Amino acid sequence: MNLPFSLAGKTALITGGATGLGLAMTACMIEAGARVVVVGRDKTHFDENCAQFGDKALFFAGDVAQTDTIPALVDGILATVGQVDILVNNAGNHCKKPIEEMEPADFSRVLQTHLVGSFALTRALLPQMRARKSGSVLFIASMTSYIGQPYVMGYSAAKSGVLGMVHTLSAEVAADGVRVNAIAPGWIDTPMYRAATDNDPPRRAKILGRIQMNRVGEPSDIGWAAVYLCSDAAQYVTGVCLPVDGGALVGF
Repeated sequence: MNLPFSLAGKTALITGGATGLGLAMTACMIEAGARVVVVGRDKTHFDENCAQFGDKALFFAGDVAQTDTIPALVDGILATVGQVDILVNNAGNHCKKPIEEMEPADFSRVLQTHLVGSFALTRALLPQMRARKSGSVLFIASMTSYIGQPYVMGYSAAKSGVLGMVHTLSAEVAADGVRVNAIAPGWIDTPMYRAATDNDPPRRAKILGRIQMNRVGEPSDIGWAAVYLCSDAAQYVTGVCLPVDGGALVGF
């Protein structure tokens, strides 16, 4: 039986796939039948968090911000797994400072990872997808792609840029059978969220007051959304950004 939500027989590459929301996407895609190549800077995280997946998860050391290393990285991955059917551009960094304290170098570092790095990796993997007339590219956007949050100028600029990349790239590659989408995660129950809110009840109340469902999400909510967008169940979906936020973007 052909199950449209299955990723059986597919190979996914997830940058930053050993921690946080990346780990949730790795787990959900493996549960849906995929083999996952995790690209990250530190194999320690992979060893600690991905041993549970056995040979369904492979690790390649790489930093997408170092764009000159990407061609060799991709060559090594393709030589090992044969092909990559799904690319998830998840790796990211952050800089939280008022604009007067945010140096141009701080701003550039964030854009280098979120935009330039994901562009370079996508560019390197697209030819083998286009040659097969099949593939899915997924970017991770943000609430800051849509709403104003203070002190994250570089991050919000990068995540807004993700939307432009999705729109343009989807128009370029749709005729070749490659779909391009994004997810904008809302507030998700991660260690980072808890660290930011456990000792700040007013901030937590403000966040929950915006969310129509009156609760934060689970990491697996992002993982299963990624499975959907990269599966045949979404075969007619491209060029969109799916907010997974409990209604926060339209909350009152």
